[in-house]
Amino acid sequence: MNQPTPTGGSVDPLIKSKKRVADHGEVFTPDWLVDDMLDLVKDESERIDSRFLEPACGSGNFLVPVLQRKLATVEAKFAKSEFERRHHALLALMCIYGIELLPDNVAECRQILLNVMSAYLGSGVDPEWQAAAQVVVEANIVHGDALKLTTAEGRHIVFAEWAYLGKGKFQRRDFRYDTLTQLSSFGEDSLFGDIGKHEIFTPTRTYPPMTAAEIAQ
Repeated sequence: MNQPTPTGGSVDPLIKSKKRVADHGEVFTPDWLVDDMLDLVKDESERIDSRFLEPACGSGNFLVPVLQRKLATVEAKFAKSEFERRHHALLALMCIYGIELLPDNVAECRQILLNVMSAYLGSGVDPEWQAAAQVVVEANIVHGDALKLTTAEGRHIVFAEWAYLGKGKFQRRDFRYDTLTQLSSFGEDSLFGDIGKHEIFTPTRTYPPMTAAEIAQ
């Protein structure tokens, strides 16, 4: 519901300003519609390691509820093991990606995702987990132009593909977004899928397996 302003007007929760709508076409999707859309892909939106990319992510209208759904799955599967619970919660965050043109939206999206993670992990968690989550959102939520495939600085957008190897170790490989969009045209595999013998791209960088503490450094 729109809330009254001090001047007697109303605030539309789906826009920040008419100028931003005019300049950038910025309109936010209402929560009820986000939930309905995610329910259409319910199995994927609730799977911990399914990867979601929102190329115009705003402040996280889609990405935040996806993370919340994934964390609910983490809780259902790993509540009895704090070790696995924390590692799979971080994996859930690692599988969420966004591109956003406006810098204030980028900052807000990153912060809300971090807040959700912090609330889930709890106040007693070691600081390294929040620091690792910070590294992940800064890598995964990109300030850039999804149409031009470039960052705000004009460089190629690069996304980190994260994987959980088990026993507290994560693997990171970086890929250029323009290469991934070319791969997606093949249709058989997901954006970050393994295409086996017919692999047509290689990562721009592969990191050694890392713990959460090493990611946080």
